[in-house]
Amino acid sequence: MSDLQRTPLFEEHVKAEAKIIDFAGWEMPVQYAGIADEHFAVRNEVGIFDVSHMGEVFVDGKDATAFIQNLVVNDISGLEDTKIIYSPMCYDNGGVVDDLLIYKYNDEKYLIVVNASNIDKDYQWMVEHVGDFDVQLANESNAYGEVAIQGPKAEVVLQKLVNIDLSVIKYLYFTAEVKIGDIDCIVSRSGYTGEDGFEVYAKADQISSIWRQVLEAGKDQNIQPIGLGARDTLRFEAALPLYGNELSADITPLEAGLGFFVKTDIEADFIGKNALKAQREGGLTRRIVGFELLGKGIPRHGYAVLNTDGEVIGEVTTGYKLPAREVPLGLALIDLKYKELGTDIQIQIRKKVVPAKVVAKKFMDKQYKK
Repeated sequence: MSDLQRTPLFEEHVKAEAKIIDFAGWEMPVQYAGIADEHFAVRNEVGIFDVSHMGEVFVDGKDATAFIQNLVVNDISGLEDTKIIYSPMCYDNGGVVDDLLIYKYNDEKYLIVVNASNIDKDYQWMVEHVGDFDVQLANESNAYGEVAIQGPKAEVVLQKLVNIDLSVIKYLYFTAEVKIGDIDCIVSRSGYTGEDGFEVYAKADQISSIWRQVLEAGKDQNIQPIGLGARDTLRFEAALPLYGNELSADITPLEAGLGFFVKTDIEADFIGKNALKAQREGGLTRRIVGFELLGKGIPRHGYAVLNTDGEVIGEVTTGYKLPAREVPLGLALIDLKYKELGTDIQIQIRKKVVPAKVVAKKFMDKQYKK
């Protein structure tokens, strides 16, 4: 008997003959038709993802805004209702508990979407920091399912099913009262691919119906179900961080290149503010950079990065030979003095050392709808 968790869409993946793997304690589809085919489907047309393993925590109460501001490093003051904001949530030392999407209903109600591997840890962290804030927390992760429809034809497909005009939802905004047939949904213009698209939340026992309806509605647009393999190549190509790779308890948001989301100049205190302010003012010693491999091999997570003298200067956080790319690319956390574009470095790939050079992390232009 497996101890792995399954999303409400597990049987749909089995029917589609997906290759199933263990991902962060979940039985999840890594691919259907193949990673390259699925990658191109999202870049050129449209794909649907099962992201029901993600966690949903609702925060209610008159101190909801102040409570969340205490937890996250971005500035949530002054957010419009129905706006979504991205933020790391940090420990006192500036290391990252998780990176989150925060959906604002109003000043007294928010939805926080957390990574699947961190649901229990994140919720416990939030509970431990309620203190005197007048808030109620509800971990509704098991009650909800979620699908993502991503790609240039995502709006065309989803528009066939919903009772609202999707074109009015701007990037990183949501509508909490949407119907797909008789199913109540939350729909946001968001995603993790660098493409335009939507994420749809519904009660767990209804998400299978939405999955099937979207696939049917997208037939004429060549929609494909997309597994975790292409999800990772897509987010990597768009230079989006993955918790456990580019972010962790040992990597701060500043080191990850996410300084834009770290608002140490705001009046409000938040957990990790002092450490991040000191790091920002004192100067970083390491940074996530992009690199291009100049020889054969695939740079994998955890492989050592060397300077031209053979000294270890960091490690690979993500690396791939991407579809339609001539050379393997990667992201690595390395000593700051090697961060300049064009710097020669080396990657230790098993028993051989392969030359590489630092390049811009912008591997593609994101296609979000503004």
